[in-house]
Amino acid sequence: MQITTGKGSISAIAVVAILSISAVVSLPGLAISPILNDLDNIFPEASKLEVEMLESLPSLLIIPFMLLAGRWSVRGNKVKLLVIGCTIFLISGIGSLFSRSLIELVVMGAIMGIGAGIIIPLSTGFIVDYFTAEYRVKQLGISSAVNNLTLVVATALTGWLAEWKWSYAFAVYLLPAITLLLIPALSHTTPSPEPSSSAQHRQGGLNSGMIVGLMLFYFAITYCSLVVTFNTSYLVAKGGMSDTTSGVIISLFFLAIMAPGFILNRIIAICGALTNLWSLVMMGCGLAVIALLPTTALWLIVGVVLTGIGYGIMQPIIYDKAATNAPPHLATLALSIVMSVNYAAILVAPFIIDGVDHIFDTSSPRFAFGFNAMATLLLAVAAALTYRRNRVLGSDD
Repeated sequence: MQITTGKGSISAIAVVAILSISAVVSLPGLAISPILNDLDNIFPEASKLEVEMLESLPSLLIIPFMLLAGRWSVRGNKVKLLVIGCTIFLISGIGSLFSRSLIELVVMGAIMGIGAGIIIPLSTGFIVDYFTAEYRVKQLGISSAVNNLTLVVATALTGWLAEWKWSYAFAVYLLPAITLLLIPALSHTTPSPEPSSSAQHRQGGLNSGMIVGLMLFYFAITYCSLVVTFNTSYLVAKGGMSDTTSGVIISLFFLAIMAPGFILNRIIAICGALTNLWSLVMMGCGLAVIALLPTTALWLIVGVVLTGIGYGIMQPIIYDKAATNAPPHLATLALSIVMSVNYAAILVAPFIIDGVDHIFDTSSPRFAFGFNAMATLLLAVAAALTYRRNRVLGSDD
């Protein structure tokens, strides 16, 4: 079976190999999520710093190695780079599975951050290499969907495995083995050259102004959406609901991010240059629903679904714009630069949320949702006023 790419066609197994990379990139830090509350009992001798490092060290290392991988991809062999990244990730997963102390897990987490950092820009870089135009946008949407679906499934799986034994949760980190098995399908499939009519060929180098704009935009929407994952559990507890309810609501958030990926081209065809505007409005309204309406499971679900759909539409569009604002040989580098702010937002979001609470002297978990709703809707106003000439918030080549 052959899949149309806009440059010709490639085998379905090669497409599966590319999408399997998207499944891997959502995993770092995932396995510890269902056992965070149990760490004190599992490692009573552990210091607070060691626990914090277990959570933050992978992301801290992902960012520099993403940028390095983007630079290496300019002249290096991307398939070999993928093999190296997946191998490092898999070694860390095996090491985590057999680790018996927190310091060992911290070391494995650091190694995982290196491997994940190498893999992450390639998850979209290969799509840019093999696909073009609307076919690329479609595959970027599917890639985003696969990423978030993996996050939902793997979170449930790690919780189930941890019930048997806490270390079994790290078995999800063995997923790169599947990608390694599929890599020969990529090594035997050479991407066709980008068509001469492509916007990428009009770029003499990285369009730095556009790239910086995309970075700021991506950071803003990622930070605003992260309040769902950081603060929902507090609202659920305040509303007298169970931890299970919190888990279900957050899972629905990731499912909502996933959903638009399968019909992204259709959404863009309907909304055109207003796609980001309507996505921002949807996301802002979702956050406002959570902030302003009664804290019930129904309204929380409505709020996180609206927020997730809005974010899920914009994310792959940002990736496509990043790629098209660089010549073909620099596309993966452009992607690595733009994608790095996603992890930067994850690292700093808790500090921003706490800082805003401190400035306004409030401890209400609703306030963060309201503040981020206002920020998102203000960005929507900016998009409404400038979408005809602003290539980040609105129309593009």
